[in-house]
Amino acid sequence: MSINWFPGHMHKARKEIAEVMPQVDIIIEMLDARIPFSSENPLVPQLRKDTPCIKVLNKADLADPALTARWVDYFAEQKNVRAIPISQQQPEQIKALLELCNSMLPERNLEVRAARAMIMGIPNVGKSTLINTLAGRTIAKTGNEAGVTKAQQRIKLENNVILTDTPGFLWPKLSPTTCGYRLAVTGAIKDTVFDYADIALFAADYLLQAYPAAVMARFGLTEQPENDLALLDAIGMRRGAMRKGGVVDLEKAGAILITELRAGNLGPITLETPEMVSQELIDAKAEEAAKAAEKAEREAERKRKAQKRYR
Repeated sequence: MSINWFPGHMHKARKEIAEVMPQVDIIIEMLDARIPFSSENPLVPQLRKDTPCIKVLNKADLADPALTARWVDYFAEQKNVRAIPISQQQPEQIKALLELCNSMLPERNLEVRAARAMIMGIPNVGKSTLINTLAGRTIAKTGNEAGVTKAQQRIKLENNVILTDTPGFLWPKLSPTTCGYRLAVTGAIKDTVFDYADIALFAADYLLQAYPAAVMARFGLTEQPENDLALLDAIGMRRGAMRKGGVVDLEKAGAILITELRAGNLGPITLETPEMVSQELIDAKAEEAAKAAEKAEREAERKRKAQKRYR
């Protein structure tokens, strides 16, 4: 199944960001440290062009620290890009972000003119909480769901930085399709768009491959389940997510797994690696090329039939 979520206010947000972008000195793009690639909006490079960019890997306390370090190196290889992992539980990391903004604009005399920064990111990635920490007061509305911020606002911060907040927005087509699943697993897509059993099976398959010990410890399993479905069955039986007849309720078992994962109860988990997404991009391009060739062949066949019909 393909997961997509692009309501009208996201389309509006993208247009407004494009209009303001020429006035911006530096971009702060917030990513989810558990899914740095999947939470990176592919529209941002098109919008920012050569504008300096700081990739903030938020929720680093929930992510695998070894993989977070690899992702920081991955982004450091990109032009005019720096990456910094932060946790909302460590305000000093967030405050250091202002100094990084200034250091990436060495030619600007900030005493004369303040740096104009824009913060961007997908829904529910923690932008509003970060802004409130930077400002030292509640400015942006926060909420543990996608799509809380609806309009732009400008905030004057310390260190001569003027920050423009923007609504979180995704992109019309989530590709590779695995990106949509990871965004759903971490809560960037509203729960009403998918069913827990579907994304939980996706998460279960990955966890059994990458973090089997963490899963078994959290749910008190003595033997590793053979596959994703077996894991959900085991969780359902351990947590009482059952239906009549002694059958596991996959929807409830899936909701338990996703809730535990989002809360960090399985320990620090990262759902993707640079090597993994590189291969997924190759596979996605090959799949798109195959579909395009198939579509072209169908169109050519339609034209051949039409020509025969009118001869």
